[in-house]
Formats: sequence, C-alpha cells, structure tokens
Amino acid sequence: MRLLSPLLLVVIWEAAGQLVHDRMLPPASTVFGVLGREILTGPLPGDLAVTLGRVAAAFLLSMVLGSALGLAMGRWPRVDHFFESWLTVLLNVPALVLIVLLYIWFGLNEGAAVAAVALNKLPQTAVTIREGRRAVDRELDEMARSFGMTRWRTLRHVILPQLTPYFFAAARNGLSLIWKIVLVVELLGRGSGVGFRIQLYFQLFDVPRLLAYTLAFILVMQAFEWSVMLPLERRVNRWRR
Repeated sequence: MRLLSPLLLVVIWEAAGQLVHDRMLPPASTVFGVLGREILTGPLPGDLAVTLGRVAAAFLLSMVLGSALGLAMGRWPRVDHFFESWLTVLLNVPALVLIVLLYIWFGLNEGAAVAAVALNKLPQTAVTIREGRRAVDRELDEMARSFGMTRWRTLRHVILPQLTPYFFAAARNGLSLIWKIVLVVELLGRGSGVGFRIQLYFQLFDVPRLLAYTLAFILVMQAFEWSVMLPLERRVNRWRR
C-alpha cells in the first residue's frame, strides 16, 4: 500500500497534465524526464548534497539542544518556569523574520543559515520532549532507586525507553519542518542548493525544472523515512510488543 498510494498520485498527475496540456502544469512524464537529465548532466546532485548537508546540520543541532532543554524543563519546574517564555517567543516569531534577522546580524553565511533553521525547530523539539519527560512513570523511577540503580542506568533503562515515542515524534516533525525552512533560507541568501535553484527557475517560469528539483528532494526524504526512520523506530520500540 505504501507504494500503491504514491503511484496513484503520479497517475492522476500524468492524466491531469495530459488533459490540461499547459506548460505551467507539465505531466509527470515530462518532469521525470527533466529529473533524469538534471541528475545525469545537470547540477542537481551537487545542489541536493549541499541542501541535505544543511538539513542534517540544522536537524542535529536542534535535536541535541532542544532535547537537552526539554528534558531539563520536564524534570525541574524552576527550569521550566525560567525558559517557558523563551519558548513562547521562539514559537511565535515567524520563521521568515528569524531568518532575515540572522542574515542581517551575522551576514549571508553558512553559520547564520544553519542557526536560523535550527532556532525555528528547537522550541518544538523542547516542548515535545518536555511533555514526554512529564509523562514518565514516577513509580518506575522510584522502583529503580529502591533497587539501587545508578542515575545513568536509570536514565538508560527506565527514562529513555519511555521517551522514545516522543523523540521519534520530534524527529519526524523536525525533518518535515526543517527541509522546508532550509529551502527558504537558500532562496533568500545562499548561492547553492535546491532552494537557490527553485528561486532561479521560478524567475524563468521553468516549471518542469522547478518541479524536478522539488521531486528529487521529496524522493530522498521519503527514502530516508522508509530505510532509516521506520526500521530504527521498530527496533527501538520492540520491547513494547
């Protein structure tokens, strides 16, 4: 069913493109043809690699810092009260404003681009992990202490397994959000990457290439979900069955 659903979408897309017969809505066969040529002879592989590098850097940064902050806020009420307003501010500042401000303050460079993306994702990660830490079964925690387990063993064998669904929820939401923000960051201030190419082809009204670059990124992210996220989630959660 996982393959059948996207195949049906492609069939509908192809039929709509052939029916409308407009260069602004090219059929799927045309876009896949452009995608193949861009991969073999165009700059798509290089741009895709650059964008994926930015996505990976921003994802790791936001997950590490957001998880640490969320764990602390869920564990200690004073930390939660102190940082709660910070999270509210970051959650409500539009992503575009944060990107533009960081470009103005720190210049059009890789550090500002990655930081802007990570800051947009960090508060959501922190909130998700904080709620997970609050939902941890206190009786299991107390039982671990009564058996004399060290803090590290309690964290590893009691706390983290209960937080696994929250980590995966934060990771999935993070990937879906980060790659969209990375494209905006590249569109506004970078000279490489998928977002830069989309901005270029938008100015040229080159819809087939615009869709080909978007499709390439979607295919990579879907392959990552099926080959990495789902198997890893099944492996980590096998103790719950």
